[in-house]
Amino acid sequence: MIVTVTANPSLDRTIELGAPLTVGGVQRSVRTTDEPGGKGVNVSRAVAASGGATVAVLPGSLDDPVLVALRERGVPAVNLSIGERLRANVTLTDPAGTTTKVNEPGPDLSAHADELTALVVEQAAGADWLVLAGSLPPGLPDDSLAVLVRAVQEQLGASAPRVAVDSSGRPFAALLEAGVPLDLVKPNAEELVEVVGGDAAAVEADHATAVAAARQLLARGVRAVLLTLGAAGAVLVTDEGAWAADAPRITPLSTVGAGDSSLAGYLLADTRGAGPADRLAQAVASGAAAAALPGSVVPSLDQTSPDRVTVVRVDEPAPPAVA
Repeated sequence: MIVTVTANPSLDRTIELGAPLTVGGVQRSVRTTDEPGGKGVNVSRAVAASGGATVAVLPGSLDDPVLVALRERGVPAVNLSIGERLRANVTLTDPAGTTTKVNEPGPDLSAHADELTALVVEQAAGADWLVLAGSLPPGLPDDSLAVLVRAVQEQLGASAPRVAVDSSGRPFAALLEAGVPLDLVKPNAEELVEVVGGDAAAVEADHATAVAAARQLLARGVRAVLLTLGAAGAVLVTDEGAWAADAPRITPLSTVGAGDSSLAGYLLADTRGAGPADRLAQAVASGAAAAALPGSVVPSLDQTSPDRVTVVRVDEPAPPAVA
């Protein structure tokens, strides 16, 4: 069972343009799709599409369009009623696959923080993985992810699930600063350099540089780092070693949800007993498949080709001995 938590879910509207976006101009859309969204929601959608067991935990009333859309797609969800409508995000994609996003802030959850924590602990009991993903809505402090992880680990003890995190900015930094044990984090290059320093372009350009940057998180209580690098593939870094994979060549239609699909692919491979190289191959294959689909559509495993992904071990050489 993979339980996801999305504190700031959304209804994601993707508008496909027939020509590159021109600011200030009038353009025609080719197609418009609406999907329930938010990083954790997307992970649950991808897991469910592949026949995996999942529950999406999120705020929102049962009649909210996001919850309605999840039920229509057969994605199990547990909601926390908040009496407000969830946000809507808009993504514009052009024929080259370039995306432009406009995200609303979401409803204020300051009055519901304790209820959300209790609900997460309840749903996490018995799960294999707990995924905390996406941005925090207004009203939740920066340390909210750390609070959730501590509550789950303290209240469930030895039966607590492994924890995976896909976040960014101050919430991600505050979680790392808290020093709580994390089994997996999935940043992209920009999100990683926000907390360890360096240049995102350099990280994306060279797998050895990416591995070195990712290793800095292992000293902060992180057991594994799945660093997604877009068209450059991804690297996986653990205490046992480091692996790198190039992304297969595709014709990109939309990058929305590609990172979430990568995380879902990794977790599905893990729950099926795959080793690190195969977990990385599935993550890259799932991300590539998502980018080749329109809008925020997520792929099932049978739409992915991990056999087309080459994974190599790229352990960083030991530092020279100090005289």
